[in-house]
Amino acid sequence: MTQLPCNPPELRTLFLFEKLTDHQLEQLCEKGHVELIEPGPVFAEGEVATCFYVLIEGELVLSKLSGGDEIEFSRTSQRGVYSGAWQSYLGDRAPQTYTASMRVTAPSRFFVLDADRFGQLMREWFPMAVHLLEGLFFGNQNAKQVVDQRERLLALGSLSAGLTHELNNPAAAAVRATASLRDRVSHMRQKLSVIASGVYDRQALATLIRLQEETAELVAKAPTLTPLEASDREDELGDWFDDHGVSGGWDLAPTFVQAGLDVPWLERIVASVDDESMVESAIRWLNYTIETELLMNEIADSTARVSTLVNAAKQYSQMDRAPYQRVDLRELLDSSLVMLGRKIGDSVTVVKEYDPTLPQIPAYAAELNQVWTNLIDNAVAAMDGHGTLTVRTRRDGDMALIEIGDTGPGVPEEIRSRIFEPFFTTKPVGEGTGLGLDISWRIVVKKHRGDLRVESEPGDTRFQVRIPIEPEVAAAEGASDG
Repeated sequence: MTQLPCNPPELRTLFLFEKLTDHQLEQLCEKGHVELIEPGPVFAEGEVATCFYVLIEGELVLSKLSGGDEIEFSRTSQRGVYSGAWQSYLGDRAPQTYTASMRVTAPSRFFVLDADRFGQLMREWFPMAVHLLEGLFFGNQNAKQVVDQRERLLALGSLSAGLTHELNNPAAAAVRATASLRDRVSHMRQKLSVIASGVYDRQALATLIRLQEETAELVAKAPTLTPLEASDREDELGDWFDDHGVSGGWDLAPTFVQAGLDVPWLERIVASVDDESMVESAIRWLNYTIETELLMNEIADSTARVSTLVNAAKQYSQMDRAPYQRVDLRELLDSSLVMLGRKIGDSVTVVKEYDPTLPQIPAYAAELNQVWTNLIDNAVAAMDGHGTLTVRTRRDGDMALIEIGDTGPGVPEEIRSRIFEPFFTTKPVGEGTGLGLDISWRIVVKKHRGDLRVESEPGDTRFQVRIPIEPEVAAAEGASDG
């Protein structure tokens, strides 16, 4: 860089300074200077903003980081364009870092002003403008924070309602099964009193007890039958019960079929008792055993479901875990799907295509779960609750790629460039704040140095999230962006 003389009349030819007085132009030259900058980088995004640059002649290029790549968003040779520490008038109330990277493609002359001096001149020369700019900056920032917080609370409320509903089903099932189990145990105690009366001889009793143990084992191994197979077996057992004088056999048949028992097994019961009249008593006694086992299985399944939901909630919220840690993306996605189960509904088919070779990645897990929640919620809304939701992971170079796909009508091409903007929404008034994708973009791009984009056509919309597998600075820089 070569420092050159500063000429007030030349500064006046720049649109940024054309309305300044002669005295103000002289002050600019006193406090700043002109530099000739050779082709190459001038400053980088994220560095402390120390200078304000105004192009006098030459060409500059501005770019931002996205997914580890420099994405050019402006290339110009227009005299008077500016970049650098242009927010220094806010002082230490806002982060003073370069919001983009700048380089020049040809020898270029810039008017350069120290950030502190630029802020001081702005406050002295344009106090009203500074107040308006401050109001705009902090007003928008506060509004976004308030709506952002409300968006999170609404999502939390929806998730809480869904989780409560999901927990209520297995809990209610366990309560019902427990009440039924108490009734069956009561009847079994009555049967024990009959056995104690001596109606069975020792050998028959030993055989029945053995059959009871075998029955309990068979319940645990019972095959899953189709409705047609189950109906055929129930008819077969119902006929058998009628032939052997078992009253209400058609009510007993579904229970025995559910346990995986068939006619040959029932014949063993007949062979184990000497008196034909005792067959029904033996059948009913074993029926209580089967029902008891089935009810205990139902209680076990219900409590396991409750435990699964609680674990999913803990995984989703990352409770008692470090904010930044190595995580398994499959676990995060699965916990989000569980938490959103009620909202997804039974009319949406969920397809999971996880790459088992994808390693754990360092990330802010709870915040990534918020990204999955926003994308899945949008996908279900786009399909109007009917279609196929695809959740896919795979490796893409040095990035982990996560896709949330839906079979909805797609995102129109004319709005794709705007969907990540704050407050932009296609939902009806009152149904969306337009911050879901903005929040997701900031979490992925700003905090994880990743990339978020959409590929869409009717029937196939895919939001693609890319997260570095081994980011060098994601944790350190992401913490300051939160």
